[in-house]
Amino acid sequence: MKNSRRKEPADTDIRKLSEYLCFAVYSANLAFGKAYKPILDALGLTYTQYITIIALWEEDDQTVSALGEKLFLESNTLTPILKKLEAMGYLRRQRDPEDERQVRVGLTKAGVQLREKALGMSLAGATGLAPDEFQTVQAAVVRLRDNLLQTIKDRK
Repeated sequence: MKNSRRKEPADTDIRKLSEYLCFAVYSANLAFGKAYKPILDALGLTYTQYITIIALWEEDDQTVSALGEKLFLESNTLTPILKKLEAMGYLRRQRDPEDERQVRVGLTKAGVQLREKALGMSLAGATGLAPDEFQTVQAAVVRLRDNLLQTIKDRK
């Protein structure tokens, strides 16, 4: 009869949770959420609403599909966010007169004015990174995200 006991892996075979890049990114995201909470509370927005508004400050009057691509959100996730922001008076949604299938999203005066309120509310200093380090980390995370998305696309 064979020995049915499992072979215990050597200690060097077991990676600690803190050594996983995915956990580092996940836990950093949680820390960002906690750090952003006072800013978001002051603006009366959720994080997803906030990044949606930022994308519209960057480029006003865009289609829902273009906005969803920028935010990496599907339309079934983005639409309720847009409806809430519209109810709050920060944006308007309307059918594109040139292509009725498309819905365009644009900021209202209140949405534009919200930027003034948010301008002094940055977390760059809270990261503890020097400006050049901040840019390096941000670029590395974007490259990581893009590489992962390309891997997913290649699998299909």
